[in-house]
Amino acid sequence: MKINIIRFIALVAILAGVNWLASLVFFRLDLTEDKRYTISDATKELLENLDKNVHVNVYLSGSFPPGFERLESATHEMLDEFKSYSNGHLSFRFSDPSQATNEEQRKKQYQNLVDRGLTPTNLHATDADGKRTEKIIFPGAIIQADTLSIPVQLLKGNKSSTPDEQLNQSIEGIEFELSSAIRLLANPERKKVGLIVSHTKIAPARLSDLIATIQQNYDVFLDMNNPSSYEGLDAVLVLKPDSAFSEDEKYKFDQYVVSGGRAIFFVDGAKVDSVNLEGTYAQPLDLNLGDLFFRWGARVNTNLIKDMNCAQILLNVGTMGDKPEIKPMPWRFFPLLNHFGDHAVTRNIDAVYTRFLSSLDTVGGTAGVQKTALLMTSPYTQILNTPALVGYNEARRQPNAAEYNGGEKLAAVLLEGSFTSLFQNRILPNDPRHATFKAEGKQGKVIICADGDVIVNDVDYKRSAPLPLGYDRVTNQTYGNKDFVMLALDFMTDANGLITARNKEVSIRALDQIQIQENKKFWQGLNLLLPLIIIALFGSIRYYLRLRKFA
Repeated sequence: MKINIIRFIALVAILAGVNWLASLVFFRLDLTEDKRYTISDATKELLENLDKNVHVNVYLSGSFPPGFERLESATHEMLDEFKSYSNGHLSFRFSDPSQATNEEQRKKQYQNLVDRGLTPTNLHATDADGKRTEKIIFPGAIIQADTLSIPVQLLKGNKSSTPDEQLNQSIEGIEFELSSAIRLLANPERKKVGLIVSHTKIAPARLSDLIATIQQNYDVFLDMNNPSSYEGLDAVLVLKPDSAFSEDEKYKFDQYVVSGGRAIFFVDGAKVDSVNLEGTYAQPLDLNLGDLFFRWGARVNTNLIKDMNCAQILLNVGTMGDKPEIKPMPWRFFPLLNHFGDHAVTRNIDAVYTRFLSSLDTVGGTAGVQKTALLMTSPYTQILNTPALVGYNEARRQPNAAEYNGGEKLAAVLLEGSFTSLFQNRILPNDPRHATFKAEGKQGKVIICADGDVIVNDVDYKRSAPLPLGYDRVTNQTYGNKDFVMLALDFMTDANGLITARNKEVSIRALDQIQIQENKKFWQGLNLLLPLIIIALFGSIRYYLRLRKFA
């Protein structure tokens, strides 16, 4: 008896000691194959350095189909992980905005969330009785610190994917969406972004959605005063220029990138001008940047790409009585880019809407510069060299698939590494620029996109209001243009590498539906009877052993 008491006391002492050691040493072990519960080092550093309280309100709670239950569960698990690294500075709560005392109160709650920046989703489901039900949900969160708040949309992904794939893509992006919002609230220092708009004739209203979105996260500077250099800017965006840059302006780009700067160019290879109702005229566009791009390792071609995977335009296809018949027709000069390179910037984003896209080539002779494809066309393409007349009758014709055999064309490329100046051996000692000239320098990054319209939004002229960037007024669908630009800008300015969280991959282990139907009764019977058989077997063995012991 005394020995048993000593053993019990020793066991309690050991457990207490283990518990005390565990309180001193913090560690977590992720045993999943795809490391779905492991967050990136950049996210851990962000959370560990929080110096203010952050609260997350998640509006994803209630009765959902299995896919949305996975999204809710994954969000809860991710926030649990965030909380464990935040030193008590992060808290969260899940709530169902559809819970209200009456319909009027529910509508007020919905409108409040819409006003704060969340987008509702109509969820269609079939209940146990076979009835179709519809429910408005807000798959998002509001993250708040002090008096500031940021909306986070959790349901994202490529709309051409299946619903299950899109939900899985949303689960993969939870860490980045939440952590990037927390970073904005926790870090008062804003990055500086320069927008080069002095060479474009695009109306300010058609750039307003992009500029307003960038201003939410960055301090924006325009080049209207023609600065002597871009030094001090964290990134530079060149927005759809349509006139040639001078040699001095090109020199500023060159030195900025050689000095380790980050630049994104949205440029056209061809200029398309309206001619008449029959079509438009496309001609080569010379921006005086060709030799600079070539030195960096890329070339924008002066052509247009026709792609069978394309957007639509409204076209007069005839008359019905005395009225014109307007129908949406596929317009192969407006490719939808839904093929992406293997990079965090383009992972799981929606298709990118383009207008009069040119092709892009990479060139050799650029040692030390790494080239990564970001956006590509479909394989079913055809090249139209300029100058050329782009007739609207093209939309009426049924395309011959055999003629669209140009293969995938590159539309956007990332260049990163140590760049060599285009002006090497060209700056003389008596040149005033000689004292500050750099022939080679730090690691820089450049993104070149061969369509300037990627960053141009349409305008609702009836309301005199800009439409969202990437919005297609024919299909009423918003494409991934804004996500592409903002993720590219985040990659350029993110020194801590938080965007690497977008590389997380969660595998879908789908069940074979045919095997389920064929073997449904077998597995149901096995699940029902096997536990009973095991219990009966265990009881029989135990009974037999007791008989032998006391026989």
